[in-house]
Amino acid sequence: MNAVTAFPATDTRVCNAMSVDVEDWFQVGAFEGVIDKADWPTLEARVERNTDAVLTMFAETGIQATFFTLGWVAKRNTALIRRIVDAGHEIASHGWDHQRVFTMTADQFAADLRAARETIEDAAGVAVTGYRAPSFSIDQRTPWAHSVLAEAGYRYSSSVAPIAHDHYGWPDAPRHAFRPVAGADLIELPITIASIAGREMTTGGGFFRLFPGAITHRAVRQANACDQRPAVFYFHPWEIDPGQPRVANAPLKSKLRHYSRLGAMAGKLRTLIAAHHWGRVDSVIAIEAARLP
Repeated sequence: MNAVTAFPATDTRVCNAMSVDVEDWFQVGAFEGVIDKADWPTLEARVERNTDAVLTMFAETGIQATFFTLGWVAKRNTALIRRIVDAGHEIASHGWDHQRVFTMTADQFAADLRAARETIEDAAGVAVTGYRAPSFSIDQRTPWAHSVLAEAGYRYSSSVAPIAHDHYGWPDAPRHAFRPVAGADLIELPITIASIAGREMTTGGGFFRLFPGAITHRAVRQANACDQRPAVFYFHPWEIDPGQPRVANAPLKSKLRHYSRLGAMAGKLRTLIAAHHWGRVDSVIAIEAARLP
């Protein structure tokens, strides 16, 4: 039995959300303490080649997804943004330069949203209606964030991780789609949570790379079994790039999180994609909106 058929397929009536957080290897939260943003333009850019590899994978597996993109990246890679849109994927915002929302004021957040959206829309030629906060940084420290998003006219956010984590997390948040602002149409679609031996983790990113794929497969099936709810999965283009530069002065914990099992990621993704039904986040939002009050 091969790796793809080793996992029972999910309920194909449920469309799960496949998402990609488009940022380069030097823009991640794990390295923000050792790589200065002023140095970003001098570092080797690999986001275009890695995102193109993701686009090829999605074309070969026949799925569409949402690409949450930094404004900083869109400004420098306009042709890439057009290729994403031309391939039938959704383009959405990941903020300007990966600044976490809880480090900003409401006014700063609004300005960050505006700058990123204008740049991404100029590059893409389509409207941007979705947002994901860098490092899932909308939580109990940012009670104003969803209101700012609603006022800016966003249709949805996928910025909440309903777990406790050293970098992010809002443990008391709902685990399925909800309307965070009374009287507004904005929907928050939290990342799906998996569990192993009593420990909770997000379905995607480093946890997906580091732990057995069966954990994520089970989380997707459990979400689908719960009143046919969609699962939400994410990863980054740099996670399929084992040849990326190494940051020698990064903390050991950050290195382990960032570099472990990069060579295994592409194969694990193909297995996950084959076992479940995937689509764009905005398509999932349309379905969830119909079931919300």
